[in-house]
Amino acid sequence: MAREIKIKFDIQGTKLHKFMFHKQKEENNLAFLDGQNLYMGTKSDNPAWKVDLLKFREYLSKKYQVSKAYYFLGFVDEINQDLYEEIQNSGFILMFRQHNSAMLGKKKGNVDSDIIFHVMKKIYKKELFDKIVLVSGDGDYKMLVDFLIEEEKFKKVLFPNKQFASSLYKDITRVYFDYLKNIKHLIEAK
Repeated sequence: MAREIKIKFDIQGTKLHKFMFHKQKEENNLAFLDGQNLYMGTKSDNPAWKVDLLKFREYLSKKYQVSKAYYFLGFVDEINQDLYEEIQNSGFILMFRQHNSAMLGKKKGNVDSDIIFHVMKKIYKKELFDKIVLVSGDGDYKMLVDFLIEEEKFKKVLFPNKQFASSLYKDITRVYFDYLKNIKHLIEAK
């Protein structure tokens, strides 16, 4: 809720003037990123491009007041150690899907249920946050998005591209979604 502040002051000995402005309430929002969806969505865009993770984290913080951003990946692979360090050094909290050690590297990295679980766990445990930002176009999150909107706990879903935006989202209003392509100039790796 915006807070109204009234200020009175004297300009060069003249009469007092009233100025009113609204200060936006600082929010404590959380972001949940489906790493594979983000990567594939920008890679398959025409032309393909890569997200500068540090710029993207700063964008989430400034635009959506995201205090914590969770970056979900399918499984740990030693080959990707540099990527994991880049994600963490950019200010994301890295989350891996839990797998049986015999299956590491052989399973699809589907993190949908992990993200849904972590969001619902935060709600169940009454953790302090205002709203959720989701980065994915996967339709598996639609029920979660609907629930969060209903509970006034949803800020925005950021689709990597239009092709990765599930048709299940066609009934949510524009206020609840955007495309990363619209901010590509702000977050693209050069």
